[in-house]
Amino acid sequence: MPERSRTFYSDLLGLAFRGLDADGKLLFALAGGSTLALIEKPPGSQANHTAISFEVDDIVAAISDLQACGVDFDDYDLPGLKTVDHVCVLGAEKAAWFKDPDGNILCLHEPLKD
Repeated sequence: MPERSRTFYSDLLGLAFRGLDADGKLLFALAGGSTLALIEKPPGSQANHTAISFEVDDIVAAISDLQACGVDFDDYDLPGLKTVDHVCVLGAEKAAWFKDPDGNILCLHEPLKD
């Protein structure tokens, strides 16, 4: 998991890899000085809901950029949740979902403009 995740989060998502902490967590720099720490868990222990969401200014452009890097986006057609071109409007935002190499669900979201 560590090398595969490091490659995905740094090379595909563009997050700067900061290294490993003393507990073995992978550390990545986020905008505004925040840090994303990834903890290795046993196989099959991923959540069946969004693990993390990244706010973007232009969701369509962000999807296009990530697809060009090899990221596959999920589409949904559920009661109350339908994507069109990978994007769903939920309340005051647009959202799109994809998975990391370990099956964790990640999201891009863009607040709707007034």
